[in-house]
Amino acid sequence: MLHAIAHPMVWMIFPFAMLLAALMDLFTMTIPNRLSLALTAAYFALAILLGIPAHSILMNMSCGFAVLALCFGLFAMGMVGGGDAKLAAASALWLGWDLLLQYGLMVSLIGGAVTIGFIALHKSPLPEFFKRFAWIVRLHEAKAVVPYGLALAVGGLLMYPQSQIFLSAT
Repeated sequence: MLHAIAHPMVWMIFPFAMLLAALMDLFTMTIPNRLSLALTAAYFALAILLGIPAHSILMNMSCGFAVLALCFGLFAMGMVGGGDAKLAAASALWLGWDLLLQYGLMVSLIGGAVTIGFIALHKSPLPEFFKRFAWIVRLHEAKAVVPYGLALAVGGLLMYPQSQIFLSAT
């Protein structure tokens, strides 16, 4: 019975978490730790319920830890936010080594496009109507950082249908 419940959960949890992370980063410039932790815990629970081999789970764990180490190095240098680092690691756990390079490339391309969009936004005046929304004003400020969680989420959603855990639930 639990195995039957795991299938729809695989189709819902990762996409929902990615959407939530993107929206939270856009509106608040934070990705809560509890979201990345819940995503991590959900991976382990679903992988076990779906009967994914322990070797595959361990390999995905090593992928997540490698991304976490890399991203925290970038965080220490002030290049990425801590929430972004944890979300990237949780996403890498779900996607695994097989999709990591493609995920990184996808996130880089999407992140570049988002960054160019924000540069253009910063150069144009903000219409009066939008000044009522604090989150839009914050995003419009010249010093505002780019909500890179958007790129992480969209990249993850694009790669997810090719992941082992997704394919095992279809």
